[in-house]
Formats: sequence, C-alpha cells, structure tokens
Amino acid sequence: MCGITGIVSPHLAGGSDAATESLTANVVAMTAALRHRGPDAGGTFVDSAAGLALGHRRLAILDLSERGAQPMHSACGRYVIVFNGEIYNHSALRHELDASGAESWRGTSDTETLLACFARWGVAATLKKSVGMFALALCDRAERKLTLARDRFGEKPLYYGFVGSGAGSALVFGSELKALRAHASFNQGVDRGALALFLRFSYVPCPYSIYENIFKLQPGSIATLDASDIAARTCRIEPYWRYEDVARAGLADQIEDEGEGLEALEAALREAIGLQLVADVPVGAFLSGGIDSSTIVALMQAQSARKVKTFTVGFDEAGFNEAPHAAAVAHHLGTEHTEIRVAAEDTRAVVPKLPEMYDEPFGDSSQIPTSIVCAAARREVTVALSGDAGDELLGGYNRYVIGPKLWRALAPPPQALRHLLGEVIGNMPRWGWTGLQLAPALGRGLAPFVDKAYKLGPALGEMQGVDDLYKALVTEWTPGQAPALRASRFKSAIDDDSRYADIREAEHRMMLLDGLTYLPDDILTKVDRAAMAVSLETRVPLLDHRVAAVAWRLPMRMKIRDGKSKWALRQILYRHVPQSLVERPKAGFAIPVGQWLRGPLADWAEALLDESRLRAEGYLDCDHVRKLWTEHRSGTRDWTARLWNVLMFQAWLASQS
Repeated sequence: MCGITGIVSPHLAGGSDAATESLTANVVAMTAALRHRGPDAGGTFVDSAAGLALGHRRLAILDLSERGAQPMHSACGRYVIVFNGEIYNHSALRHELDASGAESWRGTSDTETLLACFARWGVAATLKKSVGMFALALCDRAERKLTLARDRFGEKPLYYGFVGSGAGSALVFGSELKALRAHASFNQGVDRGALALFLRFSYVPCPYSIYENIFKLQPGSIATLDASDIAARTCRIEPYWRYEDVARAGLADQIEDEGEGLEALEAALREAIGLQLVADVPVGAFLSGGIDSSTIVALMQAQSARKVKTFTVGFDEAGFNEAPHAAAVAHHLGTEHTEIRVAAEDTRAVVPKLPEMYDEPFGDSSQIPTSIVCAAARREVTVALSGDAGDELLGGYNRYVIGPKLWRALAPPPQALRHLLGEVIGNMPRWGWTGLQLAPALGRGLAPFVDKAYKLGPALGEMQGVDDLYKALVTEWTPGQAPALRASRFKSAIDDDSRYADIREAEHRMMLLDGLTYLPDDILTKVDRAAMAVSLETRVPLLDHRVAAVAWRLPMRMKIRDGKSKWALRQILYRHVPQSLVERPKAGFAIPVGQWLRGPLADWAEALLDESRLRAEGYLDCDHVRKLWTEHRSGTRDWTARLWNVLMFQAWLASQS
C-alpha cells in the first residue's frame, strides 16, 4: 500500500536545466504530501526530455528489500511504474510468464510482476488477469505515453486533472488531492456542481472532485495520455471491466440449488481470504461482531496456524456500542482480540482532523469510529482485512428489504394524494409522531422511522416507481434542492437509468447501483483515507471480483429471505459461529453526532455556520442552512445528516485557507 503521484508537462520537455529543476521541485513536493501513505521509503523519477516526473511513497508489504522500491523500471528499460495496492495472484502470474519463457527476476514484489506482464501482454490484458486492488501510473518511454489505471471496484483512489493554462498546461495525478495541491500551478476553485452533488449524496461521486478540472478515474478503467491529449486537456478512458456486465452475466446464469450456491460462495471466499493473508508484515482484521466481519474472521482463523489479531472499538454511548458482540465472536473463534474503549470526548477529538484526513468534503460520520479503529489496529499490524461489501453484494441494507414493500404500499394512491401526504409528513412537528403509537410495531423505536419519513415526505408526490424511492432513501436532497449557490446540474451514475433499467428485480437494481456509487465513493473512500492516514493497509476479500461473480449468480431468495438480509452469508457463518452470537438488528457503525451538535459540538458548529461567514463565502444558501441549524438545535427536527454534510464542507473549506 502506497501513495503515487506524477506530472506530465509537455511544455517542459527538452531537458533544459530549468525544466528539470521545475519538474523535480514539483514532484518532490507532491510526493512529500503523501508520506502518511508510505512512511517506509520514497522515490522520484524525472524524465526531463519527456517533461515527465513520477513520485512514490512506500508502505512495504511484499519484498521489504530495496528490490521492491519504486518508481520501478522494467527489465527491458522501456517502462517505469508507480503502483499503489496489491496484486494477490502475482505469484500465479509469474508462473504463467515463466511457463511461456523464463523471466529474469530481481526480487519478489508484485510491482515487478506487473511490469513484466505489461511488457509481455499489455496493460488491459494484464489487468484482466490480475486479482487485486490498485491504482497505478505506467510510463512508456518509447512511445512517450502515460497510462493510468484503477482496480475494478475502486478500492484504491486516483485523482487526475489539468493545471496551468494554454501551452503551459500540465497533467497532474495522485492518490490524494493534497498531492495535486502541492504543484506550484495548482489554482483550482471549488466546483459548485460537485458541491451540490456532495450535499446530495454525502460524498463527491466519481468522476468529479470538489475542485474544478480535477477528476477521479472511474473504477475498472484505463486512461491513456500523450502530449497532444494534454494540450487538448483531455484523455482517453476505456473500461477493462464493468460491474454491470458481471451482474447481468450472473443473473443470466443463476445457481438454483442452494447447497451448490453456498459451496460456491464459501469456496470463492476462502480462496480470496487465503490470497489476502499473504504478506511479509503482520496481518489482522476488523471485527464488529456482525455478519460480514465475523464471516471474514472465521474463515481467516480456519486458514491460519496462529491466532488472528482482531480489533473492535467500543463506545460509552448506549445504543452505539457493539464491542460485547465482537468480544463474544472473538472468544468463540479463539482470536487474539483487542477492544479499544473510547470515551465520547476522545471520539469528538477526531472531528477537527477530518478535513486533512479526507482531503475532500466527506459526510459519512462513521468516518470517526473508522479512523479510531484503524489507528488502534496499526499499533499491532500493518495489514487489516475488513468485511466491507457484504451489504452491496448479498442484500444487506435495510432499504433492500423495506424499499419494495414500502413502494407497494405507496403506489396505489393517486399521485396527487401522495403529494398531499408528503406535505403533511414534511410539516408534522416531531412531537406529533408520538401519538401514533408506532414505536412498538417498529421494534427499534420511533426515531429512525421519523427520520426516514421526513426524508421521503417531500419526494412522495414526484415518485414514479421503486427506483425513485431508492434514490430518495440514499440522498439528502433531491436534484436541484441542495443549498449550493450557482451550482451546475451534474448527473451521477445513479441518474443513468441505462446502467440498470433492464435488471428485473428492484432489490438487484438497488444492489447494483450501490456497488457502482455508494460502495466506491463512500465505503471504500472512508476506509482508505482513515487507514492510510495511519499507514495501515486494508484488504476487502468480498471484493475479489470472483466472489462478486458468484454473489450475482445467487437468486434473490439466497440473499433476502423472510425479511432477513444476507441469507447465504449467514449460512456460511453459522458453520463456524453459533447463530445466537450474531443474530441481532443491523446497527451499522454510527455515533450520536446529532446529539453532539446540540451539546459539546454546538459551539464548533455555530462558528462554521455563522451567518456573516456563510454570506461572505458565498457557497451556501445562508437562510436555508441557518433554518436547518435552528430547527436542529431546538429539537423540533433532526437534520443531522444534512447538517453534517454542510459542516464537513465548511470545515474542509476552512482548512484550505
């Protein structure tokens, strides 16, 4: 796991001393900005004749010697690479290369394997054979061409864009935005259209970034550029893998026999975990005690000769602490378990660090406990496996269960009646719900129901189907309603019906869309930044693309059954852990941010939401934001999610000055 960065400046090509000095100074500064991603070593490569520079910070995982150092040159001398990630099947790729003509290997790193494969097979063919997570830049010195590539699901980040103007344009890229900002010509303003998307989704969706003319490379894609592309401020992007193709192929080839399906899923997971246990440094795992992480740890322990190191975080706040469940699972499996007990004030102390850590506005408040557990794990291991992606692959989110049911209840009334109902819901004071006697029927209490009702109410009159209901559930504002001033109307993948319209089952459409949007742009972003801030590599076995292919071959009844999610994964887990230890309502990784905003974080929030400040900055509708803040502080409404998005933007904006 590492940090990569680089520059292509055609106007500096030629090799003059001034050009070399400019390239070197910029790439050194950009590389230094990523030191947290790779504290073990750093290196740069400057080809002043081509106007190109590459930088790398190394977190050594495989081949800890200098033979694994980067930037790395191919044996033939034609290619130079900077690489962030892991190729889990690189040993198999080496054997395949050797079988068709022996290679002269210098070391045992997967980076060297990739270079040899690229030289023999080409980039696209190599990536299709590879199992792993990565972001990389490959310089072809013979053709003076740069190739950027990102892994299938987007586990590893890669930003790119153009700085300077006219003939002085340069391409810059890097693992995080802070590397791009370190370039002397970086002068990008806030992209107001991207800001509106952030307020809507709680993250800036791919391919946008919060800055103008800076983008995220899409997962599963390859971008190629030469001097003419940079002069035109464009690049050629082609997918080498498409998640929607995997979904369609799986749905067309369903495993109807349940026993066969469970065996296929467990076999794929075992293989993925076995490959991801390979490292030359200590490996552990996150354990919440839920279905996903418990399954990963159970299969890890089954393949490990020593006790697996597991980590969980416990909170003082009642209703947010899952540590006892994790401890029970760890005891049963016999892991070496560490529970990090965190007081509320320690948790809140993370908040000021978030803008620097996430480098871009990011509104998923579970970033706070994620950063805490990553920091604790890093004290004992360098690599940690996680249970992320079980929800998206195997039907874990509550919206998959309640969404279709709710739409069946909402669809019969005429649209005008639904519109009226939405107005009633939107205007009902919070205390008005208590007289409806809903809490006993809802099981987990009234508050979550009321929050969802307030979110859905304004959109009820416009809904045409369950897909519109899903979009309302996963967004905070409908398109055009977010309080971003003078914002362009950008679309995201969730707005592109062509990517999912032919998927018959509503639940599968939701799962596909979450895998294309929420998974890479929220879940994987959250974990990558929190982990790399403390130089911890995280691995996600459920995102082995072969596991995903099996998951899509399982019929819906093997994902959601009798109102219960992740049926197939549960059956596998029950082979290793008693059902009683893991059966409980889904809790997520939440903390009481809404309560804190009315209490210990109130002054911090008020300073960021100060009326004169909002009006002077000019990015947000001051009256709208202040209304939300007043209602939230008084307790008449709970605007936690919307306000947290606004506050994360405001805190990020303040960190830029």
